[in-house]
Amino acid sequence: MRRILNAISLLIISLASLPLCAQSATSQPATTQASSSAPLQWHDWSDQVFAEAKRDQKFVLLDLEAVWCHWCHVMDAETYQDPAVKSLLNAKYLLVKVDQDSRPDLSNRYEDYGWPATVVFDGSGQEIVKRQGYIDPKEMRAMLQAIIDDPTPGPSVTMAPAAKITAAKSAQFSPELLDQLHKNFDAQYDTAAAGWGFGHKYLDGDSVEYAMYLAARGDKQAEQRTRDTLRQELKLIDPVWGGAYQYSVDGNWDEPHFEKIIGVQAQVIRIYSAAYQQWKDPAYLKAAQSVHSYVKNFLMSPDGVFYVSQDADVVEGEHSGEYFKLNDAERRKQGIPRVDKHIYARENGWMITALCELYKASGDPAVLAEAKRAANWIVENRSLPHGGFRHAEKDVAGPYLGDTLAMGQGFFALYKVTKDDQYLQQAEDALGFINFYMTSDDTPGYLTSKTPTDHSYTPHPERDENVQIVRLASEMYEVSGNPTDDQIAEHAMRYLAAKEVALRPMAGGVLQAQAEFSTRKPPAATSASSAAR
Repeated sequence: MRRILNAISLLIISLASLPLCAQSATSQPATTQASSSAPLQWHDWSDQVFAEAKRDQKFVLLDLEAVWCHWCHVMDAETYQDPAVKSLLNAKYLLVKVDQDSRPDLSNRYEDYGWPATVVFDGSGQEIVKRQGYIDPKEMRAMLQAIIDDPTPGPSVTMAPAAKITAAKSAQFSPELLDQLHKNFDAQYDTAAAGWGFGHKYLDGDSVEYAMYLAARGDKQAEQRTRDTLRQELKLIDPVWGGAYQYSVDGNWDEPHFEKIIGVQAQVIRIYSAAYQQWKDPAYLKAAQSVHSYVKNFLMSPDGVFYVSQDADVVEGEHSGEYFKLNDAERRKQGIPRVDKHIYARENGWMITALCELYKASGDPAVLAEAKRAANWIVENRSLPHGGFRHAEKDVAGPYLGDTLAMGQGFFALYKVTKDDQYLQQAEDALGFINFYMTSDDTPGYLTSKTPTDHSYTPHPERDENVQIVRLASEMYEVSGNPTDDQIAEHAMRYLAAKEVALRPMAGGVLQAQAEFSTRKPPAATSASSAAR
């Protein structure tokens, strides 16, 4: 899941304070009038756009949106329909609009900026400005004119994190680094409101899962914090349809944003199912089943695979707080928020894993049958040679690490609940394909995609994906004894062990990966066989 909680760039302040240059914007009235009335022309992301921008001495503006996102709709309706904004864009910019769910490479590259993310480049692909979240028409006019007046990179453009990383020589964490991570994990908990994180309130699965890990080993504080968080997260489950809202704003759990994303549903189902198994609280199983019911009713295709999301708005750009207070019949009179019916391998892998956890908690064979059916469909319709998976029916870039990784997790989850060796082999094949994304023997970590998003960008690893690789490969090694699994875990762990990577927020995922990696061991039969040799 991508994070949207980082601070807004200082450029918001600096550019908002710049006056719009009226003389520049109105020096040619006839041209301005024509360009402000002409519709904006949106392009797909491609090197050709940059070549055209360089040739015509224009800038490239990327609107990286999410189709479920309320503020993306507001920007479309207000900011991009403002006559002065349109005039500036038509005169000096080429426009690119991308749904971030469709492009994991761009999504991971700009994950710190949330959605919408607005990024402006020159024709060579050099970033000039990166903006987080909604930009109103006045701010947009000021920003566009400021770039025209001075096209040098602004304060929002800093060195990419990957360029600062000093590769760890060992996959083992130093005692000092481990101690700092535990301090960070403790500090990241909101003791007043519950939950890990302070601005937006949501179920941070990695943090909750690590706290559950600690609680299972006798940590009473971790147990209390987990249970307080799970109690608060119940406020973000739709009481009418079920399903989990993405998050709540303003540091409390009572102001939800209403989009329902399949990754959030999968995480909530998985965590509450695991919590029920750990503490036997019926409220946890009820929550998991409520979200599962929503997914079946709204996000499951007739073929049994899972769609991407349901929009936050009934009418795009209009806040739906009053709508979600209504009962089922009253909601349906007004209409149902749009469902994004794309089918991605990654999102289905997440749901397969969640369904396996729910099956372990409930024992319901219908839930396991759903997981199997989704896995079979993805194998038939998204497979690549040698164990990999496409993102969609056709990928314009990629293949992406996330799809094969999530399906590997799904296969291994199926193996754990069925003991069917077919699923173990499919998980092994997927993990083997992940070696395609290795950086190099000397540089740790696995890349989101081996294909650069553009000619000026060098792909680099994404932390959350490498956390999941360590966890999957470590656990599979304990079952298979396959040394390749162990090597994959170690290669990803060396990336996480770099101080610049490990200390990024949040700490829970890295701590969980470190705990599982440091305690891994091959199965007893493999160990005995090795000793005999």
